[in-house]
Amino acid sequence: MAAELALDQRQLRRARIAIAAVFCVHGAVTGNFATRVPWIQEHAGVSAGQLGLALAFPAIGSSLLMPLSGAITHRFGARGALRGLLALWTLALALPALAPNVYTLCAVLFAYGASAGMADVAMNALGVETENRLGRSIMSSLHGMWSVGALIGSAAGTLAAHLGADARLHHTVAAAALTLLGLAACQSVLDLRSAPDEAPPPRFALPPRSALVIGMVGFCAVFAEGASLDWSAVYLRDVLDASAGTAAACTTAFTLTMAAARLAGDKGVDRFGAVRTVRAGGVLATLGGLLVVIAPGPAVAMAGFGLMGLGVAVVVPLAFAAAGRSGPNPSQAIAGVATITYTSGLVAPSAIGGIADLTSLVVSFGLVTVLALGLVAGARVLRAGARPPAPARTADEIGRAAGRGRGS
Repeated sequence: MAAELALDQRQLRRARIAIAAVFCVHGAVTGNFATRVPWIQEHAGVSAGQLGLALAFPAIGSSLLMPLSGAITHRFGARGALRGLLALWTLALALPALAPNVYTLCAVLFAYGASAGMADVAMNALGVETENRLGRSIMSSLHGMWSVGALIGSAAGTLAAHLGADARLHHTVAAAALTLLGLAACQSVLDLRSAPDEAPPPRFALPPRSALVIGMVGFCAVFAEGASLDWSAVYLRDVLDASAGTAAACTTAFTLTMAAARLAGDKGVDRFGAVRTVRAGGVLATLGGLLVVIAPGPAVAMAGFGLMGLGVAVVVPLAFAAAGRSGPNPSQAIAGVATITYTSGLVAPSAIGGIADLTSLVVSFGLVTVLALGLVAGARVLRAGARPPAPARTADEIGRAAGRGRGS
């Protein structure tokens, strides 16, 4: 019995490594795409305004089709659904570079975003269930692995752009490689299936009220993240007269800070709990926002952006974890939270720009600071995202969790 239990524990650990690899692959698609946007713009012959319109379509596709993920998971099981949806997402990487004009670019970016969102919900739902089975927090590090994947994908895309590679070739090769890696990773994730008498979830449904409340906390975090990623370099250049190199370094440092904080965040959640961790993060993010607003020079502002990165890093993973434990339909709740956070990521850059046009970038980041303070006030709604108690399981139960039987 002891040997069987140890074996099943190893299977569960392999499932945890596998879902981390899935997150990494998902992020690598985004990184590869983002670095070749200038090439795609030139190839499609679109203006800056048309490109801005087209880049809204991934978020639209994600928001509209994410609720389908629950129905697909119900029909094909967690492993089968993730395998198919992740493959759709990785293969979709090849599409934008093929678009010859703005109309086809909008269409393929809608499909690109739809596949991204459905895969996102499936992998987060499976990540929450893996966390439940392990009895310890892993969601922060899973999102950290997504950031690592995005950095790897960005590095590959930067190299391809530096070599002058055709993005159609680059993205086709990357899509094929990432599809193979994703399929391999999916072989070891949990194979959970719905009970035979369980009713399928609706294909489209409004998110539950609990997801809306949790999603608003995620909205605050993603707004601060999106504003910092898209506007930190501009802030340093236009407000503080920093050089182009210093401004660019600020954005890179913010990204690395986010990734490092997420990779290390699970230890903080396990030790202090979700609520206290998010409250502490909200305090850090608020202090960071204040430093940005009052900064007399680039160094202080960079420190402020770094504190904001540290403060908001674990909020979205914990929001997904809380959503996954907030009701009987984890996929539907996670889809609701994901929709709100995607919307925040879509709204933040334009909102910052609009407020800056009317007032100034300093005032824009004053709003970001206020939203960061909202994390302190709203942290309690993430109580369900706290580390789950380690369940007492038999060897057979652990075996079923690791894919040898049917899960719930």
